[in-house]
Amino acid sequence: MYIENDITELEDRIGYHFKDRALIRMALTHSSFANEQKINKQPDYERLEFLGDSVLEMVSSTYLYNNYPDKKEGQMTKMRASMVCEQALAFCARDFELEKYILLGKGEESTGGRHRDSIISDVMEAVIGAIYIDGGIEAAKKHIDKFILNDLENKQIFIDAKSVLQELVQKDSSKTLSYEICGESGPEHDKIFKSRVLVNGEILGEGEGHTKKAAEQQAAYQAVLKLRDKA
Repeated sequence: MYIENDITELEDRIGYHFKDRALIRMALTHSSFANEQKINKQPDYERLEFLGDSVLEMVSSTYLYNNYPDKKEGQMTKMRASMVCEQALAFCARDFELEKYILLGKGEESTGGRHRDSIISDVMEAVIGAIYIDGGIEAAKKHIDKFILNDLENKQIFIDAKSVLQELVQKDSSKTLSYEICGESGPEHDKIFKSRVLVNGEILGEGEGHTKKAAEQQAAYQAVLKLRDKA
């Protein structure tokens, strides 16, 4: 369970301090942990996640409406989907290491749940829901603006790094693109994979992550940045 310093540390990182700390504890509690508690059982984050999802959709939709007056409804729908998808939210949450504070059951922990995008993104939405209940829409909007709606261009490049890199490489039909897993470390439930991406045999980027896919994505992002610098 949490000690108060853990909650204070997270509050300092997100820049919001709860009047009702029961809300942030709930937002961080996975169902696997809640189900293990025989005494003093606390609710999991699922109801807050439901609320936070709606708040995030409203705030991000308003942002797109105000900042992209020339975009059609279909275009804005696609933009919003990419901004608030599972991978994007997990990426944003890792900016303040949200995964460190999630309460997981022993089984979920042992199978790497702490690093799973689906769980991290759900908790991100639950935190938004908790902030909304505790501080209202302006507090929730401030959090979303700070961690989700900032630096969208670079975030989009990262999220789509593998496809962006493939498009860049395919401009020259003589070039070949490949990925290699070049190392792994750590215990079975918390492995770190290392990957590199090669274009015509030349290493253009390296990355690491808790899954092979995440490691390849990081490597692709580094390669995209390098190719864009050369352009």
